[in-house]
Amino acid sequence: MMKKNKKIIIQGREISYSLRSYKTSRHLRLAVSDNGVVSVTKPVFVSEKMVSDFLETKAAWILQQLARSAANPQGLSPAQELADYQRYKVRAHNFVSDRLEYFNRFYGFKYGRVSVRRQKTRWGSCSRTGNLNFNYRLIFLEPAAADYIIVHELCHLGEFNHSPNFWSLVAQQIPDYRQLKKQVKFFKD
Repeated sequence: MMKKNKKIIIQGREISYSLRSYKTSRHLRLAVSDNGVVSVTKPVFVSEKMVSDFLETKAAWILQQLARSAANPQGLSPAQELADYQRYKVRAHNFVSDRLEYFNRFYGFKYGRVSVRRQKTRWGSCSRTGNLNFNYRLIFLEPAAADYIIVHELCHLGEFNHSPNFWSLVAQQIPDYRQLKKQVKFFKD
């Protein structure tokens, strides 16, 4: 067995992965662990170019798995997750509030309460009354992905839908929102 640490750019994001070659392997295999470690196993006769091409075809799946691991970065039990939430919620609230203030200088929307919660299926939400809710796990995402989610919810104050007008609002501050949306699509918006 031979193991190498490699990197690839997938949809503008650098992904590190371990590559193992086995004489007995017959197929390429891809895995993403609960803590976000990407690994590829290949037969010895498969070139690294073929591995790169394989990873490109699996880009959406890889990004989805990485978003899933970011949602629960340590693979925590429910009790551990509650403790994790209590440990990070103030930091997450400060982060979200700062980024909202920064982006809202451009948009100028009026919003109500800002909450940081331990949500299971959402990165964020916007109520019809203008309250914004965010998942505390945003602080574990790459900054660009967290900014996308924050701007996404902020823009719902201007367009309470996912119409072309809404996406145009998002694009004003997050021009590469399509790529970032794919990274975080594990959760609903």
